[in-house]
Amino acid sequence: MCVPSIEKHGATPANIQWTVVRGDTATLQVDFFEDDETTYFDTSNWTFFATAYDPNGDVLDELTVESEDGYVTIIAPADVTANWGTSYSAVVAELPFDLQIKIPDEDNDIIWTPVIGTIYVIGDITPGGTL
Repeated sequence: MCVPSIEKHGATPANIQWTVVRGDTATLQVDFFEDDETTYFDTSNWTFFATAYDPNGDVLDELTVESEDGYVTIIAPADVTANWGTSYSAVVAELPFDLQIKIPDEDNDIIWTPVIGTIYVIGDITPGGTL
């Protein structure tokens, strides 16, 4: 949950730990509420971007972001997560990720990163899985 009042833009982002299974489609919903914490914020004119960074391959993976009024869903598609990590250990990769927003403004667009975090990738062990 993020409460994006004007004074919050540029504030310390929420730090999220997101656990996914390699080769699975994974989703994460981020809600934006007014100060009353029940009313969704009007995000209709915001543009969203999400990216994960795989330091082992030095690769930036663009994540899909689907926006609705007041919230977004970040999606890591299976064809992307299939490339995250190797081996059969408990955690096969740790990837930093973020959600960035461009908010139109009369003078200059506001660029805001309300969410940062780490994606913990668990190896799949199912025969015929992604290994």
